[in-house]
Amino acid sequence: MTQTRYDTDRVIELARKLRWIRVRDVVAAGIHPEVLRRLYRAGRLAQVSRGLYILPDADVGEGASLAEAALRVPRGILCLLSALRLHDLTTQSPFEVWMAVGPKARAPRADGVQIRIVRMTGPALTEGIEHRTIDAVPVKVFSVAKTVADCFKFRSSVGLDVAMEALREAYRSRRATIDEIWYFAQIDRVASVMRPYLDSLSR
Repeated sequence: MTQTRYDTDRVIELARKLRWIRVRDVVAAGIHPEVLRRLYRAGRLAQVSRGLYILPDADVGEGASLAEAALRVPRGILCLLSALRLHDLTTQSPFEVWMAVGPKARAPRADGVQIRIVRMTGPALTEGIEHRTIDAVPVKVFSVAKTVADCFKFRSSVGLDVAMEALREAYRSRRATIDEIWYFAQIDRVASVMRPYLDSLSR
């Protein structure tokens, strides 16, 4: 077996194992990136976005866009409408993936799945993070209580009706307590905004 054939088989095997494969994955395995590009040109790999590939017949779930976004923005955290959807707290299906990043983080290139960047700082960015696996990709997402508070903080972007729906559903389904939501409301500095809504739930 020639070296080229050997490297080709290794890349295909990596794609089966990782499901999503990037140039960095190939380089880390000691394989030249040109092998990856050659497989794409031959139709043996499909390009999802710049530098991100998958097997053409790969069985990806409905969370594929979330997995892709997590790969493209490794330090990002699913937030707001995307977090609500993942937590099953809304009937909306956002066409963008909402991700929280730090104030100086680079925005991803405008190819592949559309990503809506939300800038956060301090505890608002680091508190309330949960870890999931979607389509074999590690994904970070804000907790239910944190997401509810975030929706009130960014109510001008997501809509107050969405924030109120998330609050009611989180409390009704016992996915978050009032104390938990209040904790994140303070972190997000929207305690005074949320107090009347939280008081109405506890009556």
